[in-house]
Amino acid sequence: MARRRWLMRNPLLPALAWLVLLALLPWWLGLPLLFALVAAVPLLQQRLAAGHVGWIRRGLRWGLPGVLFALQRALGGDAFAWGAALLGALAGYTLLAGWEAWLDRDLRRASMTPAAAEWPELANAPIGPPAEIIELQLPFWQHADDTLIDPCGGRVDHRHGSYLFADGSVIDGVGPQMAFSPAGRWFAAHTDNGRGIVLWDRERNRQHRLRGWQLCGWYREQPWLFRRDGDMPQSLPAVLGQHDED
Repeated sequence: MARRRWLMRNPLLPALAWLVLLALLPWWLGLPLLFALVAAVPLLQQRLAAGHVGWIRRGLRWGLPGVLFALQRALGGDAFAWGAALLGALAGYTLLAGWEAWLDRDLRRASMTPAAAEWPELANAPIGPPAEIIELQLPFWQHADDTLIDPCGGRVDHRHGSYLFADGSVIDGVGPQMAFSPAGRWFAAHTDNGRGIVLWDRERNRQHRLRGWQLCGWYREQPWLFRRDGDMPQSLPAVLGQHDED
């Protein structure tokens, strides 16, 4: 866990290490690695967590110059080799930009949908739909090594991938990070593989295991989620394809 926090705070160091590694490897070894990363996202997008997709994108952006440096070294390092490397950089980053645009096509399509009703038009219209500003309260994540206090009373114990509550309830198959909603109605925890979120509605005793989603925050004691950094947060009923619930 400490290593993961360190990597999140120092994202440039792993990227530089990856670039140097591919520059030292033969280009015919580094190039298949980049192709494997390109294929991994569309094939495993539903299984990959949002943070993993971001790391793969950074790996491609930083890995491409490493492979090109290895290529020009293999060609002899002369002017022709550098010209081939620069031409490869132009073509590679053009293809990479197109690939990322293709991955983000659903996000762009969703952002273009409400173009017919922009906020200045609604603000100046005499009659319009009611507007509501949604401000999410960020989740307060706690680690299983800490003393876990239940807002509804009692303690919470974490044993062998399961959380044990004072009333006898058990949530299993989860990792060491958990959070409560502000009033304690909802319990949230990362899955044990870190690729999704487990939500437990304690009032209705319902569990939701959502692969590929992450908790963004709480609004009126309800969870809001997103897939990747920069995505529009969605309410739980919207994620489940249901009508809004209280």
